[in-house]
Amino acid sequence: MESGTYISEEGFEKLKGEARALKTDKRQVISQRIEEAKKLGDLSENAEYMEAKEEQELNEKKIAELEEVLRTAVIISKNRKKGVVQIGSTVTVKANGKTLKFIITGSEEANPDEGKISNLSPLGSSLLDKKVGDAVAVKTPAGALNYEIVEIQ
Repeated sequence: MESGTYISEEGFEKLKGEARALKTDKRQVISQRIEEAKKLGDLSENAEYMEAKEEQELNEKKIAELEEVLRTAVIISKNRKKGVVQIGSTVTVKANGKTLKFIITGSEEANPDEGKISNLSPLGSSLLDKKVGDAVAVKTPAGALNYEIVEIQ
């Protein structure tokens, strides 16, 4: 596997848009706040100025983080090998008599509430490179859970 942050094409575009908004709109708003605060006088005791500068610092940090993710991103291929669990696969498993469906994503897009699990999570990493009929045991704080792969899309 390549190193970097695995992300869907849609997720990549979303992050690009977020970075663009932070660089343009948010920077402009913060800059205006700083200018207004400067007009209030003594900067050493100016809470509005300090808050605006702190917000500016956080914004620049977030931009840098997003740019790093975008720079190292590995777009999840839509042309995956059939029959093998890979990043981007939708996997149906059976565990404890229940049927569950997961999408294996990169960590940036993982959202267990939506059934999106990271390739780095214990379950996600255990499912990678497996086939229909394979069973995996995943260690959890409550003990090992066994999953059987019933479908891969």
